[in-house]
Amino acid sequence: MTAATHSTLFPQVPDSADAVLDGLDPEQREVATALHGPVCVLAGAGTGKTRAITHRIAYGVRAGILQPSSVLAVTFTNRAAGEMRGRLRQLGAHGVQARTFHSAALRQLQYFWPKAVGGGMPRLVDRKVQLVADAAAACRIRLDRGELRDVTAEIEWAKVTQTVPADYALAAAKSGREAPRDPAEVAQLYSVYEDLKRDRSVIDFEDVLLLTVAVLQDRRDIAEQVRAQYQHFVVDEYQDVSPLQQRLLELWLGDRDDLCVVGDASQTIYSFTGATPDHLLDFRARHPGATVVKLVRDYRSTPQVVHLANGLLAQARGRAADHRLELVSQRPAGPEPDYTEYTDEPTEAEGAARRIADLLHSGVPASEIAILFRTNAQSETYEQALADLGVPYQLRGAERFFDRPEVRRAGVALRGAARFGGNDSLLADAVDLPSQVRAVLSGEGWTPQPPAGSGAVRERWESLAALVNLAQDFVAARPGATLADLVAELDERANAQHAPTVQGVTLASLHSAKGLEWDVVFLVGVAEGMMPIAYARTDEQIEEERRLLYVGVTRARELLHVSWSLSRSPGGRPNRRPSRFLDGLRPGSAAKARPGAAAASGGVERGYGTSAGAGASRPLTAVPRRAQRTPARCRVCGRTLSDAGEMKLMRCDDCPSDMDEGLYRRLREWREEQARRSGQPAFCVFTDRTLMAIAEAAPDDERELARIPGVNMRKLRRHGADVLAICAGREPAAADAGD
Repeated sequence: MTAATHSTLFPQVPDSADAVLDGLDPEQREVATALHGPVCVLAGAGTGKTRAITHRIAYGVRAGILQPSSVLAVTFTNRAAGEMRGRLRQLGAHGVQARTFHSAALRQLQYFWPKAVGGGMPRLVDRKVQLVADAAAACRIRLDRGELRDVTAEIEWAKVTQTVPADYALAAAKSGREAPRDPAEVAQLYSVYEDLKRDRSVIDFEDVLLLTVAVLQDRRDIAEQVRAQYQHFVVDEYQDVSPLQQRLLELWLGDRDDLCVVGDASQTIYSFTGATPDHLLDFRARHPGATVVKLVRDYRSTPQVVHLANGLLAQARGRAADHRLELVSQRPAGPEPDYTEYTDEPTEAEGAARRIADLLHSGVPASEIAILFRTNAQSETYEQALADLGVPYQLRGAERFFDRPEVRRAGVALRGAARFGGNDSLLADAVDLPSQVRAVLSGEGWTPQPPAGSGAVRERWESLAALVNLAQDFVAARPGATLADLVAELDERANAQHAPTVQGVTLASLHSAKGLEWDVVFLVGVAEGMMPIAYARTDEQIEEERRLLYVGVTRARELLHVSWSLSRSPGGRPNRRPSRFLDGLRPGSAAKARPGAAAASGGVERGYGTSAGAGASRPLTAVPRRAQRTPARCRVCGRTLSDAGEMKLMRCDDCPSDMDEGLYRRLREWREEQARRSGQPAFCVFTDRTLMAIAEAAPDDERELARIPGVNMRKLRRHGADVLAICAGREPAAADAGD
């Protein structure tokens, strides 16, 4: 499930532009208020990037700085675009376009086709596999199902990298791609595929981008019309932009630079489709005046999960690793990740299913549990294991919620009841909105108790139950709401693809889990040959596999179970070993001596000519380069520290603390008062870790206090006297209410 649907309650629309900024941390607020010029947001996993950029758009619209119709926000999936539209609606920013690259391009192409080309636009094919099969038949090349899928993917890669058939073999060799067939054969299939499309007057999804680019390049009048419509652009998941999408973005922009991009090079996991983080990493070079904001406060995961995530990237190599962000958890401590070795894959699946059944019995909702695997082929074993125990599940990537037949029928029934409910005997005894919804949906198959077992019947019941729960949340947030109000809300949610939560354990590949999160995550099959996958051979491919595991780890909020099996089937040869990515991270394993790049901390870097507060500006050269740091070591046991929280304390979490508990309590009480006076969250004064470090060090003067990580010069000037007074057992001076 997504952060947007973690709570199905309906938040109140902020009553002013300033209220839109409430609750944002300092870096998120910087993003939200940086409304002009190029802005680059480097956002680690779980740091609230979608929150930051949607509040940025909403603040600009509500403050009258941005015209809603002039803003175009683009991302990569319909789900992400729908979530963005839903959040903007909740913030009162109506009329903003939030679309995928393909959706935005298709809309423009359909509008301008009669003017640019004339006649009717060719039909868009949803799936190109059949066309590729026809091309193979025409070339007398036999492709099995796997080769057909892989050749289709090669054609997609060639098109998004703007490679024509004649240049495919050379481009594939330069990119280090392993073609599924002889490159000359792939090039031939690609060429015939394009001929078949022309003969049949059809286009594919990549053509939508290519043709839109061609129209904007060739017709200056049309390009100017598009630029007059859209003056402000926001691009989410910018690390996944392909060369073709980047070219389209440049044509939308023209010679302007009113652009905000958001991404994380450490979450680049789609390079096989043509995505590259280079556009994100080169943003500052292309836009020297850019404001760069780094979000590293992780609100999703516990410090234990974040520690593992940081540890995975600490040994990474390559350009993306050189720009990695070190996350700092903002959540209370949780359990350590669990590592389990099994004899074979069925036993591993049974072990996960038993643990999940125990979690459900203890009260953990099924919708808050996920099993993540490297390939879709692994799914079947886990489906069977869950079904054997009667555990409900849902497959990620299945039909969208509002497109399900039972949901569409339920919508029709609810709409009819809203219009003619007074004559409906079903509603005679319904005294409130939830009971009305239950009464109507009982005619569609909903029952107070779920059906036994799993499968299609259970999935249909779960869909209807999600609508019942939605009605309960809706009336709790909006007392007095009618059935007609709920139907209108469902229509808006359907348009935004903002689905309610469906109960069931999620089964998903690591790629399809991107952008989602759960309380409990089972990472399964984390063994050599699967993670990294066997065909990942180059350094770049291996590093992408590491990033894929990082994405999986950072999906977990609280509990993370990592497992692997020694053989594929019962009785098989136990020749597998745990993934190399876990070396030095799981208990009992030794780390390899591979120093990684220093991680970037959070903050803001302003380019030359960008405003800071009252119009101050500074050249890029004024931004200090981050010095190479010597490894931080625990002052108790001497172990190298990589977790930011442990580095603040200069000791492992497990090592004994010599903290003055009374001092720590007084510091927390003082911090709460400071936060109340300033109207900021408590962590903006000092984080818990910094207060712990102060209580352990008990500094006597400013020099000692300044040595504590988390006490920068600004905080030393603002709070140093108070903190030192508390450490000395004195009362702090009366705080300035305007501070």
